[in-house]
Amino acid sequence: MSTDDREAAAAQAERRAFEMELAYGCCPQCVLAAVKETAGAGITDETIKASHGLSGGGALMGSGACGALTGGLVALGAKKGRDADKLDKGRGMANFNAGKQLVDRFRAEFGGVTCQELQQEFTGRTWDLWNAAEYKGFSDARGEKCARASALVARWVVEML
Repeated sequence: MSTDDREAAAAQAERRAFEMELAYGCCPQCVLAAVKETAGAGITDETIKASHGLSGGGALMGSGACGALTGGLVALGAKKGRDADKLDKGRGMANFNAGKQLVDRFRAEFGGVTCQELQQEFTGRTWDLWNAAEYKGFSDARGEKCARASALVARWVVEML
């Protein structure tokens, strides 16, 4: 892919992830779907489905990595990760190096990597996403900030592929 084509795909991935996160939620799925649409990268519908539980810091628990970030890591792994038939062939450092770059960039941009760190950064507090009233409160308070995180991760991943 030429530099111009990659930039166009990255910009499109950013727009699509933003739109999808606002419309549908579930940041890891939105990142993966946007990357799949714009760059392919070996992402399948099954990969997108499997990422559903990564939302909200993992099963909406908040304490794990932000779903947008985990979606990005899964997207990188779909392209650069170690194949199942090569589990005995080394650690697959190229994927870990790419993932570290993504995590470092995400942390620098958003001030943390966990869902709760981003909740705090975006709204000034953390929320219990299993409580319907709290979930609504978070949804209202965050505005477009989670969509922006999803959008930037999708852009960065396409740029990295």
